[in-house]
Amino acid sequence: MRAEVIAIGDEIITGQRLDTNSQWLSQRLTEIGVEVAFHTTIGDRLADNIAAFTAAIGRVDVVVATGGLGPTADDLTREALAAATGVGLVRHEPSLEHIRRLFASRGRQMPQRNAVQADFPDGALPIHNEHGTAPGIELAVPRPGGAPCMVFALPGVPAEMKPMWFQAVAPKIVAARGAARVIRHRRIKCFGVGESQLEAMLPDMIARHREPLVGITVSDATITLRITASGPDDASCMAAIEPTAREIYATIGSIAFGEEDDELQDVVARLLRQSGKTIAVAEWATGGLLAHWLAAVEKAEQAFAGGLVATSLRQLERVIASDLEGAAESDPQVADAAAETARRMFGADYGLGVAAFPRDVDQADAHVCVSIATPQRMRRLRFGCASHPAIRQARTAKQALNALRLSLLS
Repeated sequence: MRAEVIAIGDEIITGQRLDTNSQWLSQRLTEIGVEVAFHTTIGDRLADNIAAFTAAIGRVDVVVATGGLGPTADDLTREALAAATGVGLVRHEPSLEHIRRLFASRGRQMPQRNAVQADFPDGALPIHNEHGTAPGIELAVPRPGGAPCMVFALPGVPAEMKPMWFQAVAPKIVAARGAARVIRHRRIKCFGVGESQLEAMLPDMIARHREPLVGITVSDATITLRITASGPDDASCMAAIEPTAREIYATIGSIAFGEEDDELQDVVARLLRQSGKTIAVAEWATGGLLAHWLAAVEKAEQAFAGGLVATSLRQLERVIASDLEGAAESDPQVADAAAETARRMFGADYGLGVAAFPRDVDQADAHVCVSIATPQRMRRLRFGCASHPAIRQARTAKQALNALRLSLLS
């Protein structure tokens, strides 16, 4: 069973409002074993709405739309559905009475315009909305040579849409789906190589015909391998996923750092807690990201001792434990001094220091210096920093955390 999610409204296509409804509905559809094949976003223009519903009905088994059910002239979902299915609009008196009662319960008289919210495409069923004046619409659209397409139109207000999904929409889809089937994902988080390099390490695993399916996405230099399987229940899905997960771990080793919602700072903090150790940071190029991330992890006080953020060499010299005379902002001795100063100042077991970016970060050989200090030794590292400006700081902070992670593992 395949589905399409349609989000309606000028405020969405113009970027004034983020479409979180489509994300939420896609997650719920996946949970009940329905493959989401399309997301469509359209504005408040009748011809575009008619075309979108017509296309969706012709290519998927389930259509779930949100928005366009209000009483104003730009709320066109009712008219669009009627036109797309070749029927007229019929007023549903029980729905109209519910709208009147809702206004009365709030001490207001219903404006006459709200009566249109009780109009439904002929043959459609209302979906009760206990929290608002816009009932939803359920419509089974016959299709030649196949099962009818199930169309559900829900309000765009999440507080109204979500209860209606659970109370009316999901049970109908599950009943029509037949044999129980769910779709489950397992996400493996990776860092340390590029997306194409990681794909080359797993040559046949990203193939689109594969079962389980493996997808690869990148966000701020963190790569996520998403393994997807379908089956009659959670256990069968996870069992189908497990051999692929084992193969991934065996192939890429320590490049994989965690799963699901894990970020590098979460994994580093867990490793520190397990060993009873703490970390302090003094950072320049990363602009406080390391301290911000580490302070936000679970049980942060058990792993993160504290942090300093530098914005000039003179500022750093006021607190460092060694002389930096003659050093440039991006020199390795700046990272060394930062790491050791943070470790001593906060009484931590590890100090993580990050020097400034070099003046010309876009040179092919440009690098940022990172140091890890312990009472016994100082470890110096250099990472290339020629990357897109939008991810440069985050990538550098992750490189520093990943270096610490690998040190803790070894």
